[in-house]
Amino acid sequence: MYLGRILAVGNTEKGKFVSYRVSSRSFPNRIARSFENRVSIVPTEGNEKDVFENPYITYNCIRIVDDVAVVSNGAHTDVIADKIDLGMNVRDSIALSLLSMDYEKDDYNTPRIAGVVSPREGTYIGIVTHKGLIVEKVEEGKAAYISTYEQTKPAYVKFTADTAASAAQFIIDGGKFVEFTNPVTSAAAFGSPNGKKWDISSI
Repeated sequence: MYLGRILAVGNTEKGKFVSYRVSSRSFPNRIARSFENRVSIVPTEGNEKDVFENPYITYNCIRIVDDVAVVSNGAHTDVIADKIDLGMNVRDSIALSLLSMDYEKDDYNTPRIAGVVSPREGTYIGIVTHKGLIVEKVEEGKAAYISTYEQTKPAYVKFTADTAASAAQFIIDGGKFVEFTNPVTSAAAFGSPNGKKWDISSI
């Protein structure tokens, strides 16, 4: 099954995480690059011109703001992170950012998806489509995922990881995610149970 871009957020038995996967049929020449407090999706070397064909294919997919981890499938990663950094609560930061940026205006009306894990406010996951907006709180101790196609509502899932690297790998080929086709690249941030420090990894 092809789900397009996928994100998962919540808890494993070892800690808190956010994870993101690019699955693509049209623009597979992309890679996730890790930096100190963010992960960026960019074209591979020699394919930089792809951004002129589709402006939505390069963006920060993960941002760390103090002890909060933000994950999404587009430029709204930065919008959500900036609102949280300015003191807005997690739920409203996701909802307002998704509502104001709206779904992507491409040939498929691609939804924008997002998730946030905060040690104080908990875990939230959301989506905006051409039909509506959903922002939900994930039950404490559980993990949920959502995608741009097919799974366009939050769904609980068993997620197994104990590091950022294993979380990035799991969303590619672990558990239920192995059922989903056309994986390209992935990234994750993993935090200790108290969520005070995040490690970042990308594939």
